[in-house]
Amino acid sequence: MAGKPQNLNAFLFLQKILLTKTWSKIYLQRKASNSHGFQPQFNKYPFLANGLETHSDKALMFHTEGALLKSSSVFSYFFLVAFEAGGLLRAFILFLLHPIICLVGKEWGLKIMVFVCFVGLKEESFRIGRTVLPKFFLEDVGNEGFDMVMKCGGKKIGVTDMPRVMVDCFLKDYLRVEAVVGRELKVVCGHFVGLMEEKKPSSTAFLELDELLGKENMDSSVIGISCFNNSLDQQLFSCCEVLYMVSEADKKNWQALPREKYPRPLIFHDGRLAFRPTPLASLRMFMWIPFGIFLLIVRATVGCLIPYKFSTPFLCFTGLTGTLIRPSSFPDRADDEQKQGGVLYVCNHRTLLDPIYVSIGLDKPFNAVTYSLSRMTELLAPIKTVRLTRNREEDSKMIGKLLKQGDLVICPEGTTCREPYLLRFSPLFAEITDEIVPVAIDFQVSMFYGTTASGFKFLDPFFLLMNPTSHCSASILEKLPKSLTCQGGGKSKFEVANRVQAIIAKALNFECTSLTRRDKYMILAGNQGIV
Repeated sequence: MAGKPQNLNAFLFLQKILLTKTWSKIYLQRKASNSHGFQPQFNKYPFLANGLETHSDKALMFHTEGALLKSSSVFSYFFLVAFEAGGLLRAFILFLLHPIICLVGKEWGLKIMVFVCFVGLKEESFRIGRTVLPKFFLEDVGNEGFDMVMKCGGKKIGVTDMPRVMVDCFLKDYLRVEAVVGRELKVVCGHFVGLMEEKKPSSTAFLELDELLGKENMDSSVIGISCFNNSLDQQLFSCCEVLYMVSEADKKNWQALPREKYPRPLIFHDGRLAFRPTPLASLRMFMWIPFGIFLLIVRATVGCLIPYKFSTPFLCFTGLTGTLIRPSSFPDRADDEQKQGGVLYVCNHRTLLDPIYVSIGLDKPFNAVTYSLSRMTELLAPIKTVRLTRNREEDSKMIGKLLKQGDLVICPEGTTCREPYLLRFSPLFAEITDEIVPVAIDFQVSMFYGTTASGFKFLDPFFLLMNPTSHCSASILEKLPKSLTCQGGGKSKFEVANRVQAIIAKALNFECTSLTRRDKYMILAGNQGIV
């Protein structure tokens, strides 16, 4: 037992000598006019917390995979690129190559993953780095690593072994990092060829750092945070006055970054996969898909053809579970049918099944109005769905006509939101009726998201019904008092819409936003979301 610490210290001392000699040689070539050589001061992770406090005003260069993320493996991120941008077959090929990727070493494994994931993809339409990957990167950020990076108040530069197009948006938009250094992908005729640009020589790398950091930072000092197993781009850290090293043993004790500490909230993200695709999780997905397709057919057939009284227990048995909470003052079905006209159930929008779950929970047939819906979804829906035209006068008349026929469900957000936020409610519903009942809905899936902004929307119901399990919780809230409505209380339609949004947000512990459907689709798909 006594020999192990001595062997470890000897190994670290030898590594320090080798790295210092290499980096000092590069630095001396660049600073030949200096009267003495420069050697970075090495420190291990335990000294990091106190050490950074003395360098809080200096520039920082950190290694993304080694010093910020809990997991040093990048396979999951490449699998997301392969699946979301290239399709199921490309992802399956990458999965089959995983044993080889582990055997050939870090550099060649990276080249194999880049080629499989990117070859043939259009550069112009590649949006995975902006729409899909940031969610998974944020969930993998270590709270301790995040605190290390944020303690430095100077300019921050993130260094990554992955292609820059995968990490750039995450670091710049969500962590407020000023610059990102990563490998560039070769492009021919607007398509990725699956190859990375060669690593830049030391002189070129330093010229790039001069531009990124600014002359004042390069002439003074830069703080670096890297990891022991980082073998790529080590020359970039030779300009650091102090270099802190993080080991894999240190990262095992890191905690996930809490959502409230995100520098920028994650409101919108796209993609089909609802889980982190590690090799083992990816294997489970590929094994599940054949059975999931069969289960999808069975669920869709039973839900469409069999009455709710008999289909609901069966669907619950197959994994589609749900809970419904109603207020004690909620009228029963017999009393409700005696009223003339219908009640407008206003709910937030999580999935395509929101109106269906409300209808099943109350055991009443509903009509539902929606702003956009694929033809396939309309055919599979067991309730009547009516598409709005986006013409305010026509839509108002249509909703009023449907309310005269019976109860109606509307989702005034106009689109789904996966995260705990509510988009701005359209005030159209508020001026039509005073019979308004807010409904708070939350929906959890285990494998696939049943919504997409940039993919094929006709596949939404298929992916949703292919989940091994899903759970919908719906809370029927108290009816809005007449004094708080437009016709009975003289409130403006905007006041009513905002109040209903706030009531639902409070029930779900969500946060209200002023973002709209158009904002979501412009961010995720580059269009206005017209199906």
